[in-house]
Amino acid sequence: MGGSHSSSRDGSGHGRSPRSGSFQQPPPHWGAGGGGYYAHDPSAGYNYGAPAPQQGGGYSTPYAAAPSYQAPAAAPAAKPRQLDRRYSRIADDYHSVDQVTDALAQAGLESSNLIVGIDFTKSNEWTGKFSFHGRSLHHISSTPNPYEQAISIIGQTMSKFDEDNLIPCFGFGDASTHDQDVFCFYPDERPCNGFSEALHRYREIVPHLRLAGPTSFAPIIEMAMTIVQQSGGQYHVLLIIADGQVTRSVDTASGQLSSQEQKTVDAIVKASELPLSIVLVGVGDGPWDMMKEFDDNIPARAFDNFQFVNFSEIMSKNIAQSRKEAAFALSALMEIPQQYKATVELGILGSRRSVKAPDRVPLPPPAGIDAAYSYPSKSFSKPTTYPQSSSSSSPYPHYENPHTAAPAAPSSTYDNQVCPICLVNPKDMAFGCGHQTCCDCGQSLESCPICRTPISTRIKLY
Repeated sequence: MGGSHSSSRDGSGHGRSPRSGSFQQPPPHWGAGGGGYYAHDPSAGYNYGAPAPQQGGGYSTPYAAAPSYQAPAAAPAAKPRQLDRRYSRIADDYHSVDQVTDALAQAGLESSNLIVGIDFTKSNEWTGKFSFHGRSLHHISSTPNPYEQAISIIGQTMSKFDEDNLIPCFGFGDASTHDQDVFCFYPDERPCNGFSEALHRYREIVPHLRLAGPTSFAPIIEMAMTIVQQSGGQYHVLLIIADGQVTRSVDTASGQLSSQEQKTVDAIVKASELPLSIVLVGVGDGPWDMMKEFDDNIPARAFDNFQFVNFSEIMSKNIAQSRKEAAFALSALMEIPQQYKATVELGILGSRRSVKAPDRVPLPPPAGIDAAYSYPSKSFSKPTTYPQSSSSSSPYPHYENPHTAAPAAPSSTYDNQVCPICLVNPKDMAFGCGHQTCCDCGQSLESCPICRTPISTRIKLY
């Protein structure tokens, strides 16, 4: 999404061309950025998402995760080149999403295109125990779930900066993609026409999904990189909405990265060579200590291109709903003007230079949806004709024939027997609450990953 108000197509980025857990494991430290790169400066950040224990707006107090691991001090590194921050200072006293949109424009953001990635891993079934009243985070009803709310708020905020209003939307972590692929919301790979259509399509897809895992953000980041390259170097914002951290198996040594973590870090670093910002929105109970480490300690990048936001923490504040939405939009997007300006200064905005990135082709959506569609397209080209959505769309549009609840997707015997944490080993350990994991994962847990009950009894199953 996004879009400049200039008709220029000179490659400057101002014009438009068709766009073709381990639960208790301390996170590692990745060290400081190298000299000559635009590195993240924590002291210059603005903390708009401080924890608030109050309740409000339908969100209960989120699960309190273990304190973040404090990484050892790294050796002094060469002082990184600092970005000009003239356009990056944004106040934090806003009462509506429209005010945040205006502030982003005043801060220097000119044009942006939105890409959306949705987490469909199995942990969504239990990580809403505290923050979403025990329901699956993908529960479909007349009330928007956390995923729908996040899409609506960010979509509404960013729509001013997008000329064509086309949003490529993808899912990952389900039984068809696991941690290797992404699926497109439509079989012909076409984007959604605005966030209202993205929400409607999300509701059509959810009942047909089988949640799985493990969790890796590398495939969706690589998919976004492919889109940016096909667009000729236009500026994009990748919005990833997820309920959990990147999978970290219990056999990963302290200070080391799991396979999924390493691939995610590598993808974030590589993505900084393109005009692409990554915003990770955490929904559900957490914990989120690893994601905060990702935000602060990823190694040398061309510019600081990653931002993590705790959605549940912000939406649990005891303030007016409109102010919660404004606070969330600001927390998610406050670094975007600075990042946009970095792509200009680095000369990567509008650049058609070749960046070695995976040429990702998404899978079609789950079986049972749109059986009449064919699968001809392999690029995100702008369609010649497209249905127009209403310009006065509500953030939470009315849906004709909404599902009262998302029916459970087909479950196999394998799904019932495999550990819900590693999704590899069979269940061979039971807790006093009755839930089960494998022994490798279960022996280090302090609370049940499904119901969060403190573990006092472990029973080996044979």
